[in-house]
Formats: sequence, C-alpha cells, structure tokens
Amino acid sequence: MTEVREGMMYTETHEWVKKEGKRARIGVTDYAQQNLTDVVYVDLPQVGKEIKKGEALASIESVKSVSDVYSPVSGKIVEVNSSLNDEPELVNKSPYDGGWLVVMELKGEPEGLMDAKAYAKITEH
Repeated sequence: MTEVREGMMYTETHEWVKKEGKRARIGVTDYAQQNLTDVVYVDLPQVGKEIKKGEALASIESVKSVSDVYSPVSGKIVEVNSSLNDEPELVNKSPYDGGWLVVMELKGEPEGLMDAKAYAKITEH
C-alpha cells in the first residue's frame, strides 16, 4: 500500500511539500518512488538557484527511466540533500524522511496543492 502522510501538501505529478516556516522541504511521494523502481542517481539543483513553480527541480534516474521532478512551489534553493549523491536509493527506502530532495526559501504561499486525503484518492487503484 502507498504511504501518504498527513501534514504535507501534494501535486498531481507526485511531489510532496512540507512547510517549515518560510521554507519548504520537497521530495517525491511513496507512489512516485514505487513507480520509478530502483533509483540509481539523483541530479539536484545548485544551492542559490531560483526556481518557479512547475519548472524542473531535479531529475531522478532509475533502472528503467529518467524522470524530471517539478517544483510544487516558487522560491530559492537553500539546501540540497547531499546524502543522495552516495545513497540515491534513499528515495526508495525513505521518500518522506531520508530521501527528501531540497529545501526552498518560499516566494509566497504554496497554492493549488492537494492535502493528504485528496492525494490518496488519485493514487488509489
């Protein structure tokens, strides 16, 4: 079964956002990592890069494909999860904890995102 956590916001393209004051921690959902299969490489953006909502934020390479991760919010990258350089499989093992991708300084409030209940509905089979 796919894990969907309360207290986070979600996109239709399977990214999650956890607001932390004026910052947001971002990653891919459990549903996304299951569909990606085994992650072998994560290409993260540079700290300081400005990214608009909907732009490619990172790319994740798995044994079967390369997928872009789209930013669910607009802002500036203030931290990247450098652990993924050595352990990209953290995206699979712990998508909401150890496998997060970036922390962004938010430009405005996140808009148009789903809560856990709405997201769980679109991932049901």
